[in-house]
Amino acid sequence: MQRHSTHSPLLSLPGAVPAEGRDEGVAAHYGDLFREQRALAGGTGFVDLSHRGVVTVTGDDRLSWLHLLLTQHVSELPVGQATEALILSANGHIEHALYLVDDGETTWAHVEPGTQDDLIAYLESMKFFYRVEVADRTADVALVHLPAGSIAEVPDGVVVRETPHGRDLFLPRAELEAFGAAHGPAAGIFAYEALRVETHRPRLGFETDHRTIPHELGWIGSAVHLQKGCYRGQETVARVHNLGKPPRRLVFLHLDGSEVHLPGHGTPIRLAADGAEGRQLGFITTSARHHELGPIALAMLKRNVPVDAELLAGDTAAAQETVVEP
Repeated sequence: MQRHSTHSPLLSLPGAVPAEGRDEGVAAHYGDLFREQRALAGGTGFVDLSHRGVVTVTGDDRLSWLHLLLTQHVSELPVGQATEALILSANGHIEHALYLVDDGETTWAHVEPGTQDDLIAYLESMKFFYRVEVADRTADVALVHLPAGSIAEVPDGVVVRETPHGRDLFLPRAELEAFGAAHGPAAGIFAYEALRVETHRPRLGFETDHRTIPHELGWIGSAVHLQKGCYRGQETVARVHNLGKPPRRLVFLHLDGSEVHLPGHGTPIRLAADGAEGRQLGFITTSARHHELGPIALAMLKRNVPVDAELLAGDTAAAQETVVEP
């Protein structure tokens, strides 16, 4: 996955600690992880997501064209209605995740940091005779998240993508610093991710690997429409939906709170009864410290692991809650 090199001016805010890895470029936190989480959960503050890629599609054919390429039904997407969609490989594996809204003239999407170049290259290769223009707007548009319940005013002219989890603002990057000063307190990506894990929302590159199919993550329905025309990878989607079950499933884990270190992405999961030398049954995808639930995680497990099985994530005891039914 490519990295996005832009560093947010909000990293100059008091207490800001830079995030690393895929979220490099914004703050991990501003000095108090749990205070920041509680603020977001209570509907105050904002999250700087300006490291995410922003892509637009304009032109009269934009929605009918995107409908042919995406897993979601978007040909008649109402103005202002948020949706999400995937682009799959020919074998049905997830390649891109797009978070969309259309303002009546332009379809806006935000995507994982650094993935916009590959996404745009694919979209450009599929333009053919359609009246569409694709643009990378990451350099001049910054994504900002307002939590659910926020009464913060949105600046005039800013495109908003509203979901049950809050509002995503496509803010002119030049206005980011002033927005931060007026709409604090800022919350870091750690707080945002903890609430994402709590609500079982998968993220490309975290909950996915090179062979993930949408069924494994519960993305059928929210990002994949089962009653629409052809798109790349649709055969796999239909076959698994109609004839079988996916080989793996996303689960939510409560982790042993006595451990100092969180098991990181990729940490092997085994049956507790088999110990650290047992057969690997899955792996941690995202772990976080939650202000109420304590240490939690999302993980990918083999489908046939019993839902009541006691697990070990590395050497950390874990109990699972079902996200995707076995």
